[in-house]
Amino acid sequence: MSRFVVQEHHASHLHWDFRLEKDGVLKSWAVPKGPPEKKMIKRLAIQVEDHDLDYIDFEGEIEEGEYGAGTVNIWDKGSYALESESKKSIVLDLQGSRLKGRYSLVHLKDKQWLLIKL
Repeated sequence: MSRFVVQEHHASHLHWDFRLEKDGVLKSWAVPKGPPEKKMIKRLAIQVEDHDLDYIDFEGEIEEGEYGAGTVNIWDKGSYALESESKKSIVLDLQGSRLKGRYSLVHLKDKQWLLIKL
């Protein structure tokens, strides 16, 4: 089992950072409306740069003038099992305190994905 975290990020625009521990880094997506908690809800997820693994526990302030300036809080965290992965989709079984069950990331184009609770 690998780890995941969702960080509520009060930056210039409120969004949630969805991060998966994979290949020695945190694969990351910004989810403007927050991760779906109900089945078949689709949320836009914009893939952003990978983050270092030690960022998985980060909560606090990113100073003004720094990239991502604002307040970061851990909204959920836990472990996940990778069910399947291709260039077009990633299917996960999340075991967090808020996000539980099967989720899919579906690639639309460029850095745009959909995060869907199955």
